[in-house]
Amino acid sequence: MKEKLTIEQLNRFFAEEFPQTPVRALELGPMRAVVKHEVGEAQLRPGRTVSGPVMMTTADVGLYAAILGEIGLAALTVTTSFTMNFMRKPVEGRALIGECTLLKLGKTLAVGEVSIYSEGSTEVVAHAVGTYAIPPAHLR
Repeated sequence: MKEKLTIEQLNRFFAEEFPQTPVRALELGPMRAVVKHEVGEAQLRPGRTVSGPVMMTTADVGLYAAILGEIGLAALTVTTSFTMNFMRKPVEGRALIGECTLLKLGKTLAVGEVSIYSEGSTEVVAHAVGTYAIPPAHLR
């Protein structure tokens, strides 16, 4: 049986292999992950709301984390389809929290969804669904 990936291993992998992302894993569980994206002035667009690309990054990296938590570290797990719905303005000055759930984890594809919240809030600010290709070396 494959040893489960830890949050520390995953965040170290992100820092080494994906240093451009500020997203960090907070939780890893069966078929799920929770991630956090700090928000500062650089992440705001006019109107002082978090930019769409920042929310998309949170969702994309969150689903990537949930998948890696199941299959192990596979740098070439790639997004093949991604849909995002922006529902309300995030709370200014708060980090984004992405709660990610895998809906299906097959041999070659994974499908999941993410609800994004402002830290400390229960209102969903955005929702995403994504499909990811799993590299052949990591087929289940």
